[in-house]
Amino acid sequence: MVKNTDSKSSAKKAKLVPTAGYILVKPLEAQTKTSSGIYLPETAGEKPQKGKVLAVGAAEITDSGIKKTPPCKAGDTIVYKKWGGSEVKIDGVEYLFAKFEDILAIEK
Repeated sequence: MVKNTDSKSSAKKAKLVPTAGYILVKPLEAQTKTSSGIYLPETAGEKPQKGKVLAVGAAEITDSGIKKTPPCKAGDTIVYKKWGGSEVKIDGVEYLFAKFEDILAIEK
């Protein structure tokens, strides 16, 4: 039996819904080959900083009453802070919950 590892199906299977002010991200795989064709060992790889947005929480209301809207939408590929967010592993799949302010850029 072939197991489907598509990010959409894994997010639906896990049924994860981020709370207000958070974004659910599926980190992209770390690069294992350099541009010159040299393969890197797993231990040499850096923590990925890009990922695909699976779900977005509601707008966050700050203590001062300001409404922070989400900077991206589901399906976007984003760049996030290197040490931002909280990693969660469910059924062998790694996810990242990042705060709105952890998002650095949206890839177009």
